[in-house]
Amino acid sequence: MKTLREQLTFNQANIQVLEESGPDGHGKNLYLKGICIEGNKRNANDRVYPMHEISKAVNTINEQIKSGNSVLGEVDHPDDLKINLDRVCHSVEGMWMDGDTGCGKLKILPTPMGELIKTLLTSGIKLGVSSRGSGNVDDRTGHVSDFEIVTIDVVAQPSAPNAYPKAIYESLMNMKYGHRLLEVAKEAGEDNKVQKYLKNEVVKLIRELKI
Repeated sequence: MKTLREQLTFNQANIQVLEESGPDGHGKNLYLKGICIEGNKRNANDRVYPMHEISKAVNTINEQIKSGNSVLGEVDHPDDLKINLDRVCHSVEGMWMDGDTGCGKLKILPTPMGELIKTLLTSGIKLGVSSRGSGNVDDRTGHVSDFEIVTIDVVAQPSAPNAYPKAIYESLMNMKYGHRLLEVAKEAGEDNKVQKYLKNEVVKLIRELKI
């Protein structure tokens, strides 16, 4: 079994950025909705995912969610299948099939990285998505079998010279007041003043990074 990561740009995934009211009618949540993995076509990694493999993996994800297990996603996609809680920015709310493709809806969480992703999205930065899972790959044909999706991550555009989330995260760790900015992200919640301050600071950081 191999660790398989397949990345799609904002446009390739037809991503919609949605803002919806919470279940109690108070506050609003930010969501990303779009294609998470494409089937029956050779992708940029020279792999082909048969539709039935994607459908099976999508059903497994939905069964996990229905059973009460959270499917958490990260900023960028690590080299293994482990979920790093300090980098979690969203939860997968559900997945479905649309023809040959597996689609999903991601809820941006009020974690430090979630608040940073929210700020990037509301500032007009286009981020992509990446499926992370495991499976077997036929070395001759590139066809994938025994495919399982572990999660969907939020990633930078593949054509970008630097990964926005990764560059920002690493720069924050090296900044004198970087840890404080992450603490501010934790406190942002529904406080408009704190959100405005966070947005200004992150936009300023993006400019300084020149990405």
